[in-house]
Amino acid sequence: MTTSEATAQAERIRATVTAYLDAVASGVATDVAALYTENATLEDPVGSEPRVGRAAITEFYKAIETTENTTELFTLRISGANAAFHFRVTTKVAEQTYAIEPIDVMTFDEAGRITTMRAFWAPSDTVQH
Repeated sequence: MTTSEATAQAERIRATVTAYLDAVASGVATDVAALYTENATLEDPVGSEPRVGRAAITEFYKAIETTENTTELFTLRISGANAAFHFRVTTKVAEQTYAIEPIDVMTFDEAGRITTMRAFWAPSDTVQH
């Protein structure tokens, strides 16, 4: 891979991560799932049963459709077809507000679509505001 190809791939990945955080904040499951390849896998949190395929991934993200969410990216590192990023999701459910700061690790195809996602966090990391 040439330097210009690597730069273009990194920009595609950066754009997908940004679109992912925006889609999570918007609360539309199909928008989030559309960023994944058809046979992608999702493990959120790490250690839970992986979800395989866009239909299962869409079903997973349906939980965000009943909440009000904001996201904030802290750190993004890209290496080849991989990215790791630390961010905050603040979720409002009824009168309660919760925040979690996971570290997501993703792999991407050549078009910048997510092929695997692993979210590193535990329920004890959730902070109630």
